[in-house]
Parts: sequence; structure tokens; C-alpha cells
Amino acid sequence: MWTDTSEDAATPSVYFDARLNTEVAKIYPGQYFVTDRDIVLVTVLGSCVAACIRDPAAGVGGMNHFLLPETMSDPSPANRSARYGTYAMEVLINRLIRHGARKPTMEAKVFGGGSVLPDLRTSGIGESNARFIVEYLRKERIQVVAEDLLDECARKIYFFPASGRVLVKKLRNLHNDTVLAREQDYSRRLSQVDLSGAVELFK
Repeated sequence: MWTDTSEDAATPSVYFDARLNTEVAKIYPGQYFVTDRDIVLVTVLGSCVAACIRDPAAGVGGMNHFLLPETMSDPSPANRSARYGTYAMEVLINRLIRHGARKPTMEAKVFGGGSVLPDLRTSGIGESNARFIVEYLRKERIQVVAEDLLDECARKIYFFPASGRVLVKKLRNLHNDTVLAREQDYSRRLSQVDLSGAVELFK
């Protein structure tokens, strides 16, 4: 039995959830987690997006959580946002393949891209993230079997890679700014990264 987490991003925290009666790995912005264990992957999304990808034939699945560092006004492959989003997706897919998954038998469920604050609604960040993740998977010929994108609320996602089941909790009334503050800090760090050469996830 193994788990595979980002070597560059801070390792997701794993804990036992008494309510779910199972181990849970909590995924923060810039992280991913790949596993063949019967474990639940959890993340909370505002404008960020997450891809939950599994290969039922190989018995392996994983989740990432990422944000494009700027809007996609320039759709070219050299675009800063496109390069980072592509890297974030490739990291997850390549790790799945490393552990026995195959693209033809992968299935994806995608979430997030919410416009949770008025300024985010006008910037189009959520829409850019949602459009990117769907288009990327289409080009890679990975079937999207479910999606819950856009809207004006945050989401809490529970992904069960062993079965492919996903639970989505809409967070329409946030009582604190933890999610927003975390994504804003992540966005600031993205803006400081030089993508002219190698791209790395963040600690």
C-alpha cells in the first residue's frame, strides 16, 4: 500500500475522521495526492479548481488543487497561466501513470471555479480556471464523468478514490475568510514565480 504526495508542495495532512470512520487526506492549494488506499481526499475550493481522477482498472486515484496565476486573456501555450495549469495537471496524471493507471481508462470529476467575492466575479478567475480544466482534459482524451463548476459559492469536496464517489458540500455562507485568505496567499506566491524555466509547486 502506498501514498504519493508532492515532493515540492507541503505534504497534505492525513488524519482519522471519526464521522467518516476512515483516514482522510486534506489537500491545500498547490498540493496533490495519489493513492491506492481506501482513503478519502478532502479539499475546500473557492476560485481554485480540483481534478479528481481515477483509473478503476488499476485501482488508483488522486486529486489536485490549483489556481491559474492570472486570467487567460492570451490562450497561447506560452501563456503564463496555461503553463502553470498544464504543469499542475501533468503532475497528477503522470503520478497516476507511474502507479499503473492508463489514460484510456482514466475518468475525471472536476470541481470549483467559484466567484466567491464581488471582485473575483469581475476578474473572471473562476471562469478561467473552470474553462482550463475542462479543455485540458478534453485535449488529453480523459473522460469527464461529472463536474460542478462556477457558481458564486465555495465548495467542500470529499473524493473516495477507491469507488469514485464524490460528495460536494456547497458553502454558501462562509463565516470566516480562511478559504479566501488561503487562496489569496497562494495567488500571491504564484505571481512571484518565474515560469520562464522550470516550474515548481510551492511549499
